[in-house]
Amino acid sequence: MDTLERTELQQLIESDGEWHISLYMPTNPVGQEHLQDPIRLKNLLSQAEKSLLEYNLRRPEVEEILRPAEELLADKQFWQSPGNGLALFLSRDVSRIYRLSSRFEEMVTVGKRFAVQPIVPLLNDPTNFYLLTLSQNLTRLFLASRDNITEVEWIDTPKSMSEALQIDDLQKNLGFQTSTENSGAGGERAAIHYGQGEQNNKKDLLRRYFQQVDDGIARVVEDATLPMVVAGVDYLLPIFQETTSYKNVIEEGITGSPDRQDLTELHAAAWKIVEPIFLDNQQKAIDSFLEFLGQQNGLATNELDEAVKAAIGGRVETLIVPLGVQKWGHYDPASDSVRFDDEPSPMNEDMVNYAAAQTILNSGNVYAVPADQLPGGGDVAAILRYAI
Repeated sequence: MDTLERTELQQLIESDGEWHISLYMPTNPVGQEHLQDPIRLKNLLSQAEKSLLEYNLRRPEVEEILRPAEELLADKQFWQSPGNGLALFLSRDVSRIYRLSSRFEEMVTVGKRFAVQPIVPLLNDPTNFYLLTLSQNLTRLFLASRDNITEVEWIDTPKSMSEALQIDDLQKNLGFQTSTENSGAGGERAAIHYGQGEQNNKKDLLRRYFQQVDDGIARVVEDATLPMVVAGVDYLLPIFQETTSYKNVIEEGITGSPDRQDLTELHAAAWKIVEPIFLDNQQKAIDSFLEFLGQQNGLATNELDEAVKAAIGGRVETLIVPLGVQKWGHYDPASDSVRFDDEPSPMNEDMVNYAAAQTILNSGNVYAVPADQLPGGGDVAAILRYAI
């Protein structure tokens, strides 16, 4: 799968002009449905082509814009690892194709900007968290949300304790030993307990490794405010928590060897730990909005045009948007005003999507809720950093 960086999202948002095609579709990594993915893409490209021709663009120009996507149809290697969702962004000057962990609904838009709302949660989902799996054989870091999990590639960081400590026999140096002396009933071996000195030596080796892991985390995390769940055998977790400088490690971890659990199980166990935290944060945002709405302090608005202008100016701290709702329009920077339209066109865009994107680019939080659960009775719910 591909990775999408915040700088790339910003470039997509800032790309402006005619004939910006955004295409989203679900993909199937395995099974018979996997064979239907190129056909689905071909049908969506036909829709994009039809829209461009209806806007009186010449066919050679249409073919030039769509060529990077058309070339994928016969690329068998590309379809061997399509991820869960495909996102394409095409214009005269831009060609971006992403195989991502999120599963998207089918969508094709042609407008003056790219439609980025479906990929915004991948970068700034308030339910994002890190999962760190500690193992003698392989230590891994993942960025996850409720529905998705993606491995974060280490930079100059050993991936195992043996590699980090240059110890060939970890079982001998770190593992618990047993002896046949004083065997219990049935001939079972009785464990020998380490003396204080041996235990300290063992902890020192682990701390040395965890310090290297901690340095690696600092190099690759983009948002150190996200909570981190740690998975590992029980004696490793407290030693890592004592060693790490990461401020948001959750005390409750996943105990047991990560090597013996598949990623789906680990993801589900980690989400069970962090879900109450995120639900609490979202409810606090809703409560704060309802508290501020209608007060004279001007710190909340449920009007989409006001939220758009505030988001552009970096004044939106938290934005709550309804899922599946689109409001077409255009922001005019000259008059600092928003004009709404009844239908999409090459010269307008979804203003709910635009407000969400601008909020994230200015370090705000965005929550998406079912439309019938949006507080305040407006098009959006925005908490402002300061009033006008």
